[in-house]
Amino acid sequence: LEVVPIDEKVRQRLSEFLPAEASLANPIDMIASATGEDYGRAIEILANETDVDALIVIFVPPLVTKPEEVASAIRTAVVWDALLAALEVQAAKAGRPVEVVDLGGGTGGSAVRIAQLGHRVTVVDPSPDALASLERRAAEHGLRDRVRGVLGDAAGLLDVVAESSADLALCHGVLEVIDDPPQAIATLHTVLRPAAAFSVLATQRHAAVLARAMAGHLVDAQHLLVDPAGRWGAGDPVPRRFTEAEIVSMLESAGFRPQTVHGIRTFTDLVPGALVDVEPGAAESLLALERATAERPEFRAIATQLHVVAIRD
Repeated sequence: LEVVPIDEKVRQRLSEFLPAEASLANPIDMIASATGEDYGRAIEILANETDVDALIVIFVPPLVTKPEEVASAIRTAVVWDALLAALEVQAAKAGRPVEVVDLGGGTGGSAVRIAQLGHRVTVVDPSPDALASLERRAAEHGLRDRVRGVLGDAAGLLDVVAESSADLALCHGVLEVIDDPPQAIATLHTVLRPAAAFSVLATQRHAAVLARAMAGHLVDAQHLLVDPAGRWGAGDPVPRRFTEAEIVSMLESAGFRPQTVHGIRTFTDLVPGALVDVEPGAAESLLALERATAERPEFRAIATQLHVVAIRD
């Protein structure tokens, strides 16, 4: 193994969000105040460097950082790989910062990261509390001029966002909870410009079947297979789940061309959290496994979520 020096441009990118006390040499010391978001961004930056073949992530849970935040960063890494690629394509095509609409973007987990790349994001969410948190978060990062929060929902999206005004739309964790998913997708088609990108993240039915069966709830698992909404019963907290075919069909019917489909959280929800927290290198290995299997159909079928990037006709 060769411990390679960190390129100056990479150090500069890391310094944009890590504290001044952090060491940006190799090995990188993010210090105890690093959040799960910080881990995710650092992993993303370093994993995409051509001089880096492997990462070893060592995380000792301090009092200030929750292990589940690091696990969350691993879960979302594959989504961000696809989102960054879509942003690069749209920015190159437009020759300017990308205009993004994030439906149901809540407190800005995606919006702030996108804005930090220089793009402009409008978050549409029905929760005033979430939008207040978004405003505070954007202010803390000096991004008030790039992040805008608007009170609204899928049904009234055209009341707050103009037609053909966005280069990229995000609809993450929304289709499961709204009344009319096909109509929401059609509305987002109207909001997007021709050839714009659409990112959909939705909960998958097959993974829930597997999870209920492994927990010993075999009747629930069987019910999930045939229930029109993909629910295991009246007590199911998730209003709706989808198969890959159902998501693709809704997109195509609305005038989108699916480009990539990735399985998200294929193994992360199956591997014991304690193993990832304490086993040296487990987090990096799990991330590598998620990335290696994300596009393989045989593994997508058991992923907790599906991420589809489509292009508007």
